[in-house]
Amino acid sequence: MNPKQLRKLKRQVQQQPKRKAAPSTDANGLRPDAGAHNDYIVEMNQFRDQFNGLGEAVFLINQVLEADRLLSRGLLPQPLPELLLPDNFQDTVYQHVLKQYPIGDKRGDKVWNAFSNALPRLDAALRNFRDYLEDTYGMWAYISAPFVNDLSQHLNGRPTLELMAGNGYISKGLRDKQPSQQIFTTDSKDWTKENETGKHPVTEIEQLDALSAIEKYGDQVGAIVMSWSPDGQDIDWQVLQKIRQLKKQPEFIVIGEQNGATDSKTFWQNADLTESEPLNRNFSRFDLIHDRVYIVK
Repeated sequence: MNPKQLRKLKRQVQQQPKRKAAPSTDANGLRPDAGAHNDYIVEMNQFRDQFNGLGEAVFLINQVLEADRLLSRGLLPQPLPELLLPDNFQDTVYQHVLKQYPIGDKRGDKVWNAFSNALPRLDAALRNFRDYLEDTYGMWAYISAPFVNDLSQHLNGRPTLELMAGNGYISKGLRDKQPSQQIFTTDSKDWTKENETGKHPVTEIEQLDALSAIEKYGDQVGAIVMSWSPDGQDIDWQVLQKIRQLKKQPEFIVIGEQNGATDSKTFWQNADLTESEPLNRNFSRFDLIHDRVYIVK
């Protein structure tokens, strides 16, 4: 419990490798039952016990556990805070140990060593919650209940086409808010060949690639929603060109990180973007990916 140990711990946090979430299916390709928890959630519960008394960490851990609890029950979660420990959190832990044990007390050294081993892993687990959501639920953009409520109000009952819907969290949320609203939910489902979570959609999804979906439904809708188009693939640019050719121009709502983790460079260079304040009010930015909601022309 000396300054040298503290500097070592800080380096461990910065150098901790990215953690992968546990698989969401068993050997037969089936999801665990609702009462089962995978390794990630078990570990987060252990962190909550270990860091009890350190409110900043427990708050973030509880946010993760509550989001998982809701999603595991088929419900949309609440917005998340930024899942990053404060820069001075190592010092907070150090002071927490000193309040219980004086310098030189071997019991304190043991507690400090336990925190030293756990803190880099907790930091990595919080940073990689998005990986867990992708691997377990097939949720790439973090879709919260308040965001879907804002989106539903914005659409105001207009017939809507969702492209690249993944497991369908946006469409399911919209259908739950307004059961009478006409929602066309489409996805090519190509990604499901490599990801077991794609076999567990949360709403009915029609197997159509994005361009075919626009050909079929583009003239029937007042809005088109596209979330997290794959990074580096120009399908988003093809989609935008096809929408621009429609006689009736539906509103095009895009969720992605500009010039970042989603969509193609060509799309971001050629899209006319307006960042929608009402739609971003409850759209969480909880990690290093700063995706936003845009109206695109």
